[in-house]
Amino acid sequence: MAPIPSAISGRRAPPTALTREGISLPVIDVTDPRFHIAEDPPAMARLYKAVAEGDRGRRWIPAFVVKAMLRALARRSLLAQAMFGSDGSYLDGLSTYVLKLGPANLPPPFDGPADRRFAALPHVTFLRLRTQQVARMLADGIARAPAAAGAPLHLVNIGGGPAIDSLNALILLKRDRASVLERPIAIHVLDGDDAGPFFGANALAALQAPGCPLEGLDVTFGHRFYDWNDFAALEELVRELVAGGALLAASSEGALFEYGDDSAIIGNLRALRSAELVVGSVTRGDKTRRDMIANSRFKLFPRGLEGFEPLARQAGFEVAASEPGVLSDQVALRPAGQTERALS
Repeated sequence: MAPIPSAISGRRAPPTALTREGISLPVIDVTDPRFHIAEDPPAMARLYKAVAEGDRGRRWIPAFVVKAMLRALARRSLLAQAMFGSDGSYLDGLSTYVLKLGPANLPPPFDGPADRRFAALPHVTFLRLRTQQVARMLADGIARAPAAAGAPLHLVNIGGGPAIDSLNALILLKRDRASVLERPIAIHVLDGDDAGPFFGANALAALQAPGCPLEGLDVTFGHRFYDWNDFAALEELVRELVAGGALLAASSEGALFEYGDDSAIIGNLRALRSAELVVGSVTRGDKTRRDMIANSRFKLFPRGLEGFEPLARQAGFEVAASEPGVLSDQVALRPAGQTERALS
């Protein structure tokens, strides 16, 4: 894929879409400088340095004081409240989406001073980078995939909420390899919550409007309620798609590989064995990340790549590529035996 632009050049306002509650949110487009995260070495070095300095500053603060500070922040910031102010064991897809907008793009009611400061934190920036990396890896894999001309492209998104990684993979392909998208395209969101997919369907419609990044593409968007611990529905979906001659690619950003237990990961990957590639994020397993999780409410599995790769191999996949981040490593998986061909 070509480099993503890093400077604003007279772009019009980004398209917006409505949530179920009637809130209008900008639609993230990682090719738009307002949403893009620079990944050149100096920019990444600055970002890692900011994370390290923040971690050192908190190291000497007692855990109970940190938790009290976070509770106080949650009273002033809707974004911090979503992350620290409830008893849930995961961050829902729509709250995660708003965090990824970046401090300069927050709409009401998420645009207070405390919200903007929270959205500017380096750890949140790495959350935004995660989406960008997953979308790029997904687009790169689809562009390399062998498929019959015109074969339908089906993107399966597990636990993806609004499926913004799938939508941005299409944006990148439309910009750089438009001929790859000359086929019917469908996005299948498998998620236990319908608020994120509701917004995702509206986001797709906004992106297909005249003058917008996905104008002219034949794309449909569907949602199925899904529990990744019961993957029979995924097996059935894959059978249907493969029988129809589909080019199948899957993703799970910030979901299955981070929150799922070993058996869920293996079972879902086995169900996806007919996919050309699977892209997702894997929670890092270093001490800093483990300490962060220990002080949070989130039930993440900090297995790292070293703990994830054996699970992928057991399910018949190989890690074809990976990209690092502070919170997670992003991985692209290929069915075993296809990696060499895919990277050639």
